[in-house]
Amino acid sequence: MPERAGRLVVCPTPIGNLEDVTLRVLRVLREADLVACEDTRQTAKLLARHGIEAKLVSYHQHNERRRARELVERIARGDVVALASDAGTPGLSDPGAVVVGACIEAGLAVEVLPGPAAAVTALVASGLPSERWRFVGFLPRREGELRRALGAAGEETLVAYESPRRVGGTLRVLAELDPERPVAVCRELTKLHEEVVRGPARELAERFASGTRGEIVLVVGPGAGVADVDPGAARAAVERLVEAGAKRRAAASVVAGLTGLPANSLYGR
Repeated sequence: MPERAGRLVVCPTPIGNLEDVTLRVLRVLREADLVACEDTRQTAKLLARHGIEAKLVSYHQHNERRRARELVERIARGDVVALASDAGTPGLSDPGAVVVGACIEAGLAVEVLPGPAAAVTALVASGLPSERWRFVGFLPRREGELRRALGAAGEETLVAYESPRRVGGTLRVLAELDPERPVAVCRELTKLHEEVVRGPARELAERFASGTRGEIVLVVGPGAGVADVDPGAARAAVERLVEAGAKRRAAASVVAGLTGLPANSLYGR
């Protein structure tokens, strides 16, 4: 059956090792009328490694909306456009969602090929429960928001991207919330210096206190969960902080970060 003309093909690319690309992705990159990529220099390395010549155009966070309109016009005229990010699957914490949505809205065909994703690779490598898991992209930088994100423990494993400079601080916050919470720091996956360090939050917080190098995926196992928190004790903690001089909203935010209970609920009560 002949393939349809005029379509967007989402092409996952290796997260490190240039051999980790499917034959189907290579064929699409070779045959496409245009390859839209996050960084043309990075994609050129992959193409050169596999002997592929292609017409490249940049598609990144700073030109995403303008470029998406241009790509939709080309696809509507019958072109096959391959979409690739620097590493992994476009649209997952990388540019791609805008043009995919634009094509769908315009009634154009979108084909998504399977391939590498750092979050999935790290989840499996961590050895932590994978029956229920949640991917949150990049963790928030503000400590209050970070505490809430990490404190909302439940029966699911949390997978997130983190900066090598901030991973020590993130693990410190996690250790304060739950010292025994199981964690895996997955560094430089599929690359020469790949490393997966597993252990309780308190141990990893100490090990990575001064940060590290490379690209990091943080996998955090299930914690105590909101169901195990006594709401009455949480409200009493808010009251004690207020009596000690804290503003009520700030006190509710701190206790929410520690317990995973909604801050608005604690503040209202």
